Amino acid sequence: MAFSFLLPLLFFPFIFLLYQLYYRLRFRLPPGPRPWPVVGNLYDIKPVRFRCFAEWAQSYGPIISVWFGSTLNVIVSNSELAKEVLKDKDQQLADRHRSRSAAKFSRDGKDLIWADYGPHYVKVRKFCTVELFSPKRLEGLRPIREDEVSAMVESIYGDCTAPDNMGKSLLVRKYLGAVAFNNITRLAFGKRFVNSEGIMDKQGQEFKAIVSNGVKIGASLSMAEHIPWLRWMFPLDEEAFAKHSARRDRLTREIMEEHTVAREKSGGAKQHFFDALLTLKDKYDLSEDTIIGLLWDMITAGMDTTAISVEWAMAELIKNPRVQQKAQEELDRVIGHERVMTEADFSNLPYLQSVAKEALRLHPPTPLMLPHRANAKVKISGYDIPKGSNVHVNVWAVARDPDVWKNPLEFRPERFFEEDVDMKGHDFRLLPFGAGRRVCPGAQLGINLVTSMIGHLLHHFNWAPPNGVSAEEIDMGENPGMVTYMKTPLEAVPTPRLPANLYNRVAVNM
Repeated sequence: MAFSFLLPLLFFPFIFLLYQLYYRLRFRLPPGPRPWPVVGNLYDIKPVRFRCFAEWAQSYGPIISVWFGSTLNVIVSNSELAKEVLKDKDQQLADRHRSRSAAKFSRDGKDLIWADYGPHYVKVRKFCTVELFSPKRLEGLRPIREDEVSAMVESIYGDCTAPDNMGKSLLVRKYLGAVAFNNITRLAFGKRFVNSEGIMDKQGQEFKAIVSNGVKIGASLSMAEHIPWLRWMFPLDEEAFAKHSARRDRLTREIMEEHTVAREKSGGAKQHFFDALLTLKDKYDLSEDTIIGLLWDMITAGMDTTAISVEWAMAELIKNPRVQQKAQEELDRVIGHERVMTEADFSNLPYLQSVAKEALRLHPPTPLMLPHRANAKVKISGYDIPKGSNVHVNVWAVARDPDVWKNPLEFRPERFFEEDVDMKGHDFRLLPFGAGRRVCPGAQLGINLVTSMIGHLLHHFNWAPPNGVSAEEIDMGENPGMVTYMKTPLEAVPTPRLPANLYNRVAVNM
């Protein structure tokens, strides 16, 4: 009886060792840490994975093999190899690895983020580039972005000037998260779920609950995703995923119906993404699954990343008061103290743009690019990458490579005056939005919102560490995860620097 119980425990490691031997004899794989039977390198990987992989690259070289259970993952950590992955061998590496949860959420890749490269991906990608994120649509939606940023300024001003809060620190993430949430829901759904008193309506509460539940049930499968032999111990909760999908679809269809009725009454469509999807679905042959998938792609990709990027930027600006002062001097010179900044001012604010770019260089919100899956055997840097392997670009490590960046750990926006570096996928030293066939189609929208938020925060306020805390004591560690929040949420003391009438929200209804 005991032997029959132990037999599977002995059998699986044996099969894994044979599998490893087969790979090593057939392929010339990149070097890397020695994997353990069954689990591979899973127990060797430190929680903040991109730092762990960068450390391993110091020992094994800029391309390494890491085994997640029985799945080979290849991580590249310099700009030359990033170019090879994302440009030279892009077509063979354009598929997407989908975990069981990602497959369920995306209806097996019927959205954009989790779709394999093929006719569906090309069609949806074209729709996003030509229609959803076109310069005309982004400009048409600019009043929403500026409304939400001005609401953030008003909220910070009200809190920091309240008698009980004078000189006290505020939790910066609270205000950035509100902007990100309200902005993305208004752009996507054409609805502001939070009223002027800060009270969220029922649809907004349902929306937040759906997002939270999706994270919860998606994370519950993490170990079994990498070890197929263990999936019988961690079966997919089909009922939980079905309930989640039905709940998400019910809310989306409810808002869809509201848009349809409003459009019939007004006789025309608005600029919101939802209206674009509904009015152009026949032209692009978009199924309901794809429409819903695209909307939730935009929400998951755009909500956390904006707040993360601005929080890191503000931490760096507080740690580097010289940069903060220089950016404010530019804002005062160009904007003055009699009006507020708009996105139309960006072209006259090159230092502000460089501040945003430098923050995205040092702290990309997705430091490990979502994995690209090899759809055929391919060679990178002379090594074999077998079909089905996952390839990751360590964007964080690439942007801190001392071979291509002078003093890479220094927060110095002036570096972009010395050399113009594109960050929308054309220069492989700086890849916060990816590159190649899978570059983020909403990159310009993200850049505009991040730049606007930083600009308003600096124009309206001086920022200092909490009383009794020096700038050097600000914790610049990262939280583990696919997106990288600050480990310790940033607290800071804002001091108003403009006339009181410039702190009012400029509300728009669209």
